[in-house]
Amino acid sequence: MPQRDTGTNAEVTARHAPDELLTVGEMSRRTGVAPSALRFYEDLGLIAAVRSGGNQRRYARHMLRRVSLISVAKRLGIPLSDVQSAFADVPLDTTPSHADWQRASRGWKAQLEERRRGIERLERELTGCIGCGCLSMKACSLLNPDDALGDAGAGPRRLGPAAVGDP
Repeated sequence: MPQRDTGTNAEVTARHAPDELLTVGEMSRRTGVAPSALRFYEDLGLIAAVRSGGNQRRYARHMLRRVSLISVAKRLGIPLSDVQSAFADVPLDTTPSHADWQRASRGWKAQLEERRRGIERLERELTGCIGCGCLSMKACSLLNPDDALGDAGAGPRRLGPAAVGDP
């Protein structure tokens, strides 16, 4: 069982300097994210690492927050492209300020609210019809008379890609 840190903030800060660099293994252990995923996030520009003299990756401590937020977003089904957008103005090379995170939070909140509205709209529409190809021709004839939505192309048409989070 992991030991609980019972030190004061000053003691914790003294043990963990803000400019301390973490190895890939330490980042993985602290965040629960596989080293391969950390490298992938780095390739996408979501996180950044510096290289040691032996060409090993080292992560600034402030990357812990970014990786944790990426993990939460993944669990919620939020595409990494949305995370990239939210992180666009949050600096990679310096510890982000409270204002940096607040700005990112406001932008991300707007995206999440739009996603919530899309899910609620889908939920309302599912009570009447599951879209093109559903088993209720009676409902489809009411919501989509003469298959008018078919003119727009194959697949479901009542919700646009932006409403369901597709790129």
